[in-house]
Amino acid sequence: VVAVFTGKANCPYYAKAELLADYLQANLPHFRVHKITQHPDKWEQWLHDICETNGWKHSRSPIIWRELLDRGGKGLLLGGVNDFLEYAQHYYGVTSTMSSDEMLAVAEENLQVHIEIEKEEEEIKSLIKPLQIWITSASAPICYQLIPLLANGEVFGLTTEISIHLLDADQFKEVLCGIVMEAEDMAFPLLRSISEHTEIDKAFIQADVVIVLDDVLLNCEVQPLEYYVREVSEICQVYAPLIEKNAKSEVRVISSGKTFVNLKAMMIMTYGPSIKPENVIAVATSWESAAKAMLARKLNMNAAGVKDVIVWGNITGCNYIDLSHAKLYGYDSAIWGPANFSRPLLNMIYDSEWMHSEFLSAQSSLRSQVFHCARMLHAHAVATVLRYWYHGSPPGEIISVGILTAGQFCIPEGIVFSMPVRFQNGNWEVMTELEMNETTQEVLDCLAHDLIQEKLVALKEIKEMLPYGADKIAS
Repeated sequence: VVAVFTGKANCPYYAKAELLADYLQANLPHFRVHKITQHPDKWEQWLHDICETNGWKHSRSPIIWRELLDRGGKGLLLGGVNDFLEYAQHYYGVTSTMSSDEMLAVAEENLQVHIEIEKEEEEIKSLIKPLQIWITSASAPICYQLIPLLANGEVFGLTTEISIHLLDADQFKEVLCGIVMEAEDMAFPLLRSISEHTEIDKAFIQADVVIVLDDVLLNCEVQPLEYYVREVSEICQVYAPLIEKNAKSEVRVISSGKTFVNLKAMMIMTYGPSIKPENVIAVATSWESAAKAMLARKLNMNAAGVKDVIVWGNITGCNYIDLSHAKLYGYDSAIWGPANFSRPLLNMIYDSEWMHSEFLSAQSSLRSQVFHCARMLHAHAVATVLRYWYHGSPPGEIISVGILTAGQFCIPEGIVFSMPVRFQNGNWEVMTELEMNETTQEVLDCLAHDLIQEKLVALKEIKEMLPYGADKIAS
C-alpha cells in the first residue's frame, strides 16, 4: 500500500498528517508514503485538477489517498487530516499528539524547503532547457544551409541544446517536412528537436531567437518603392505582435535575406514596440565577406586575413564599403610579424586606379553577387552574427550590423543603419571611437537621407493600413 499525501506547503494540517505518516512508514514494513507539496499560489488549481481527474470531491488541504500499485487499482480517497487520523487509529492504533505550535513551525519549515527545491529544479531546468530557435520563410534555400551551422555547436556553444522551429505558409508544408526529416537523419547531438509550423497564430512560442528570412520578390517591371514597402509592412505587421505575445521577453531578432533587410528590422520594432530595440539587428556580414573576398583576390591572399571592412547604410540597398580601417593579417610582403601583426589595407594596394575605378564600379557587381547568392553566404552570415552575439566577437575586430540609430557618427536618430559594432557579454556596442574623415561623413549623410525617405514611405503606408492607430505606432 502506498499512501499519497498532498497539500499546501505551508498547511499545518498537512504537517500533522505528514509526521504521523512518517512514523507509520518507519514502524510498519508494508506501509509506504509518497509526499507531494504544492506552493500555496498553485494549490487550488492543482486540487481542482486532481479531483476532476479522479472523480473526487474534496476542498481542503491536505488530500490523502491510497494506491494499490501492485494490483493496478485506482486510487482510493481517504480524505483530509481527520479522516487519516481515524484511519490510523482504527487500523494501527496510533494517533498524533502534535500541538498547534508544532504544526505551524513544521508548516513554515515545509514552505521554505518547498521554495528551495523549486528554485533548484528551475536552475537545473535552465541548464538543460534547449534554446528555442524560430526561422521564418523556412522553405527558402538559405534555411537548408543554416540548420547544420546552428546545430553543430559552434554558434550557441558545444553544451547548449537547441530546438528549431520552421515557419512558413501551408503551401510549403511538404518542403518543411522534408527539411525536418533530413535534419533528424543527420542526428546532430545538440539538436533536441526540429519541427515544421504553418499555423501563424502559434508562431514564436517561447522563442529565444527569431531569424526573419522573408524577402519580397523584385518584379521585372519597375515598381515604386511604396509597392515593396507595403509588402514588408504586411509581413512585419503579422510577425511583430506575435513575437511580443509568444516569445520570451529577451528574444533576439535577426533580420536577414536579400531585400529590405534594414526595413524589416525597423518595421518589427515599429509594430512590436515592447520588443527591445537593442535585440533587433540586421545582418550585413554577407557584404563584408564578399568585399573581403574581392580584396583578397586582388592581393592574392586568404580572405580570412582581411579584417575590419565596414558596411555603412542600407545593407540591401544603397550602402558604402569603407576600407579606411581595413587591415591585413598574414599578408606576404617584405615585412613580417607575429600572428597578431597587421598592415593597413590601403597601404598595401598600390594600384590606386583599381581602388578608385574598378573597386568602386565593382560594388554594383558585388551587389548582384550577394543578391543572387542563394545559400551558403547568407547562412554563414547569420550564423556568424549569432555566434558573436552569444560569445563575443574577436577582440578589436569590427563587425557591421544594422541597428536603430541613436545619433552615432552624426547619423539622424530613428533609422536602422549599418555601422561598426563589437559584441561582448551578450550585447553589442557601436564603435564610436573610430575616426571619420570628411569624405566618409558626407557619404553617410547621403545614405541616411535615403533611409529616412524609405522610413517616411513606410510610415505613410502604416497610416493607410492602420488609420486609427498609426500615429501612436509611428511615434
